[in-house]
Amino acid sequence: MIVLFAACKEAPQDEWSLELPSNFPKPHFDVANRPITKEGFELGRKIFYDPQLSRDNSTSCGSCHIPTSAFTQHGHVVSHGIDNKLGRRNSLPVQNMLWEPLFFWDGGVQNLELVAINAITSPVEMDESPANVLEKIKNDPAYPPLFKAAYGTEEVTSGRFLFALAQFMGGLISANSKYDQVQRGENNAQFTAEEARGYELFKQNCTTCHQEPLFTDFSFRDNGLTKNYDRDKGRFEISLDSADLGVFRVPSLRNLTYTKPYMHDGKKASLEAVLDHYTGGLEMSRNLDPLLIQPNGQLGFSLSAQQKLDIIAFLKTLDDEEFVRNPLFSEQ
Repeated sequence: MIVLFAACKEAPQDEWSLELPSNFPKPHFDVANRPITKEGFELGRKIFYDPQLSRDNSTSCGSCHIPTSAFTQHGHVVSHGIDNKLGRRNSLPVQNMLWEPLFFWDGGVQNLELVAINAITSPVEMDESPANVLEKIKNDPAYPPLFKAAYGTEEVTSGRFLFALAQFMGGLISANSKYDQVQRGENNAQFTAEEARGYELFKQNCTTCHQEPLFTDFSFRDNGLTKNYDRDKGRFEISLDSADLGVFRVPSLRNLTYTKPYMHDGKKASLEAVLDHYTGGLEMSRNLDPLLIQPNGQLGFSLSAQQKLDIIAFLKTLDDEEFVRNPLFSEQ
């Protein structure tokens, strides 16, 4: 059982700290100097679900990042924002963000505390200015006691606002899947024969990019979805480096059952379709990841129908039902 907040040892019972998973590495986010507190998390949760962050007060962060879908926008190929406008990319899950060095499909943001600005100012997401948002928050009587509890005074500043959101998003830790319980030796958890076979196949074919235990190496790669980059040039739009044309982040594979459709463009509707892509659907693009090109020139991997089923069985052990059902993460 992963507990979000635990009483600090040798501290008063009203002092709390975030409990990090024992099988995870050290977070990238500096939790020692920017600690996630219970009060900061609760303020961030209030802001996360507040539609006042959008121009017409219709759209919150939670509109595109729904808890029961592992904080993705379930069923939508690409994100739907204000005025029912469509983005270009599939909504990424909000999970285990403390460990991420870069954010979004193109890595355009380097600090968890700045992530929210992207959505607030995007014309197809919230289409609002940070200054207007702060004025709405300042004039909402529900917020002063929450800011005082989190920071000691009722003052509303952009820094406090963004750090509160970062505390909530950073507190969304998914680490209690069957896979985690097997790795930690909890609850006598064991893989089935099919899951165990899938795990071995996964380690042989997938683990270079989707490294355990977070199931991403945080890199950016071209996985052969298309060789036409007219609509979305990927990380190139940030770096302007031709080697980044058509390159996108390697997403985590946790909670895949809840986060479909898949890929940056949401074009793969099922795990079966994803594996079919890697075993015969790749396009030879200019920056295709070399790991996807075999010595004989074959693109992708060779997997039998049974091997695909085994891999999918393993991937489903990464589902964390406690995470998607946790009432602490839902709108209060």
